[in-house]
Amino acid sequence: MAKPGPRNLITDVPGVLVGQAEDAAGITGTTVIFVEAPATAAVDVRGGAPGSRETELLDPVALVSRVDAVVLSGGSAFGLEAAGGVMEGLAAMGRGFQVRNVRVPIVPAAILFDLAFPGRRAWEGEPPYRRLGCDALARAGGAFALGNAGAGLGAKAGRLKGGVGSASLRLADGATVGALVAVNSWGSVVRPDNGRLWAAELTLADDVPSQPPSSERQLDPEDFSACAAPVAGANTTIAVVATDAALDKSQCRRLAIMAQDGLAQAIRPAHTPFDGDIVFALSTAAEASAIDPLRLARLGQAAANCLARAIMRGVVAAEPLGGLPSWRSMLQRPI
Repeated sequence: MAKPGPRNLITDVPGVLVGQAEDAAGITGTTVIFVEAPATAAVDVRGGAPGSRETELLDPVALVSRVDAVVLSGGSAFGLEAAGGVMEGLAAMGRGFQVRNVRVPIVPAAILFDLAFPGRRAWEGEPPYRRLGCDALARAGGAFALGNAGAGLGAKAGRLKGGVGSASLRLADGATVGALVAVNSWGSVVRPDNGRLWAAELTLADDVPSQPPSSERQLDPEDFSACAAPVAGANTTIAVVATDAALDKSQCRRLAIMAQDGLAQAIRPAHTPFDGDIVFALSTAAEASAIDPLRLARLGQAAANCLARAIMRGVVAAEPLGGLPSWRSMLQRPI
C-alpha cells in the first residue's frame, strides 16, 4: 500500500532539493526546486492568467528535454527575474545545456500575484527577485518550511491565507512521487458552510488535523462566498510534481496533466479566468525512457493525490497575515 515518504515532502524523491527565500517587508518570496542532476521535464498550463518562463521549451517536440531547476515565485511578472538569479548560481556550479563551449542553465519558472497583499511595502529601486533566486538556491536542501514561506509568503487561498505545501508517496512498485505547491487560488480550499477541506478524504497519516464532520447539506453550486474577490490575473496555484520513475518528456507531460486533477479536487472552482494554474513535472531518473501506460496511469494518480494533499498541508500550515485568517484560526484549531 502506498504511504508517505519519511519527510512527506517532495524532497523524498531522490535528487530533489528545495530552497526558499523571502522579502519580509515586501511580503513576497521565491521557492526553488533544484535537481542534483538534470531532470526530464514537462509542463501543463490550465489557468486563464498564467505568468511563466521557458514553458515552450518543455513541449515534448522541443530540443531540450532536461532542466536544472524550477522556480516558483511571488511578484507577478517581476518575479520571473528570480530565475535569472538561479541561473547565475547554476552557472557558477558548471550546470547547464552545452552549446559549443558554453553551458546555459535551463530554469523554467512560474509566478503568482502577491503585489496587492495587505500591509506590503513596495520595494525601492531594483525588485528583489534576482537576489531571492540566488539566496533560495544557496539554501536548497531536504527540509524546508511550509505555509508562510518562499513563494507562499504573500499567497491567499480564497478568503484564507495560502502558502507553500508539499507531500509525497512511496508506491508499491518502489517509485516515489512528490509534489510542491504555492497556493494563491481564487477558488476556495474549504466548504463554505463548515470549513472542511474539499479534499479531506484524500488525507494520509498525519497530513492535516482532523476535519469538521461531513455535512449532508446540499451546497449551492453558485455559492462563491469562500472565494476571493473576482480580479483578473490576481490569483494562481503553481506547482511541481516529481518522481524517480524513468519517464520520457511526453510521459512527464501526461504526469503534469493528471496532477492537475489533484488541484481541482482540493480547490473549487479551479482553472478559472482569474488564475494562472501551472504544474511542472520532473523525472529524476538518469535515463529517460517510456514506461508501460498502466504504470504511468498509476504514477499520474499518485501525483494528483500528492498535489491535493500538498495544497491542504500548505493552507493548514499557513499563519494569519495582513488581516487574512488562517484555516486554523478560522476553526480555532491549535497548532
